[in-house]
Amino acid sequence: MSDPVFELTTSRGFVAWLSGLGGSLAFSTYQAGKVFLIGIRPDGTVAVFERSFARAMGLAVGADGQSLYVATQLQIMRFDNILPAGQMHGAHDAVFAPHAAWTTGDVDVHDMALGPDGRPIFVNTLFNCLACVEDGHSFAPMWQPPFISRLVPEDRCHLNGMATQEGRPRFVTALAKSDVVDGWRDYRASGGVLVDVASGAVLADGMSMPHSPRLHKGRLWLLNSGTGAFGWVDLKSGRFEPVAFCPGYARGMAIVGDYAVIGLSRPRKNRTLQGLPLDDALAKHGAEPRTGLIAVDLNTGAATDWLRIDGVVAELFDVAFVPRIRNPALIGLKGDEIKRVISIGDWRGL
Repeated sequence: MSDPVFELTTSRGFVAWLSGLGGSLAFSTYQAGKVFLIGIRPDGTVAVFERSFARAMGLAVGADGQSLYVATQLQIMRFDNILPAGQMHGAHDAVFAPHAAWTTGDVDVHDMALGPDGRPIFVNTLFNCLACVEDGHSFAPMWQPPFISRLVPEDRCHLNGMATQEGRPRFVTALAKSDVVDGWRDYRASGGVLVDVASGAVLADGMSMPHSPRLHKGRLWLLNSGTGAFGWVDLKSGRFEPVAFCPGYARGMAIVGDYAVIGLSRPRKNRTLQGLPLDDALAKHGAEPRTGLIAVDLNTGAATDWLRIDGVVAELFDVAFVPRIRNPALIGLKGDEIKRVISIGDWRGL
């Protein structure tokens, strides 16, 4: 039996665009159970590096680009760059190795960020709350929407997205204001809400499966995924202002400078992602849903560059930008490399 096909193509200007950002990209897929790193080789070609992790979902990157956090099915893992500044490992200018992990259990970690103390804060979708890692426990709850009455392991509203400011949660997205297990599925087409964390107020509603809220230069951007629209929310009026159409199910976004880097998926053939307004929007635009990334200029709404994936990887989950690193590598938990890659800190003495 032949191996599953994986094909990656990019726009003609993708390398120049990514080089201009001054870093590299990471994206996760729980469908294929992988984290991909997209960089630029010394010869100027696109570099692709991947490793397998069970149900890889939320991603976060340290401000200095020297640490990468990955939410998996049972853990949140921290990977640290073990290469000294200016040193190369073959064609790679960073090698991220696993050095710490918090075991959360299968709580369905979605968006993730680093709090003021540098430790992960995350959307705990199973328990309908925001949570942080807690030594000695699976997690510590931090906040839940006021329309959720109990802290129970029932995905009631499908809390999924979190926008932070200086490491503190400011806004969240949920697929519905439901307070019964799995109730959000009945409101996929128009029940999505944006909630202010400080007040608990619903700032915007009527959206279709919103994801990935991000604060950038004073504006709250998000993906109205069920319609295929990327845009921003007027926080005073609650009006969603579309800026660009995404040719696929949009989920996962990193905003860098004047660009939003958006993950696209081919909708799976089940009730969750079928029968949404996105179906008609794709037909209207004469488009087939695709898997990959698009770079949208925030000023013009133009999708200036893209990366397209065909084959075994059908769905992406999260997207992150890794600053100042052009071509990173990642040490996985399978195979022999984790046995051989050992880094030694400074001598401490007794």
